[in-house]
Amino acid sequence: MDTIQNIITERVDDFVLLIKVMMQLGLPAILDRHIPRHWKQKGMSWGWVATIWLAHIISQGDHRKLTVQDWVRQAHTTLEETTGLDIRDTDFTDDRLTIVLRELSKAKYWHAIERDLGQNTVWVYDLSAERVRVDATTISGYHSGGGRKPVSVWKEQG
Repeated sequence: MDTIQNIITERVDDFVLLIKVMMQLGLPAILDRHIPRHWKQKGMSWGWVATIWLAHIISQGDHRKLTVQDWVRQAHTTLEETTGLDIRDTDFTDDRLTIVLRELSKAKYWHAIERDLGQNTVWVYDLSAERVRVDATTISGYHSGGGRKPVSVWKEQG
């Protein structure tokens, strides 16, 4: 009747959210579509390596390749559960990260990746208004800051 439970403790930060947002953007698939995979390549695709590495950079505030493999090791189970992938210890070695970086720096790949990512972008334009309605308030004040021109709030008359 005695069952032994295997308890895994991992520190879960914001990287799960970051990876899920990148998955919604289709980032791993877009990168995989444009960065060629060597026919002998084993393990994780370049799109997933880059996505997880980017989550590491943003989450940890550390762009060094040196720290990625240790970070992946300490978050291994959480990363596998988040991505649905089988992550090997060798997927995030310095040489694999160097290959991803080199491929991303090629203009023909980068422009195609940028174009595909742009398909998932919402553009917001600063449209000028023909008419502005300002409701009166019962207070007045003078505010400045943020490099903008001062804004006046006028007291209601009457």
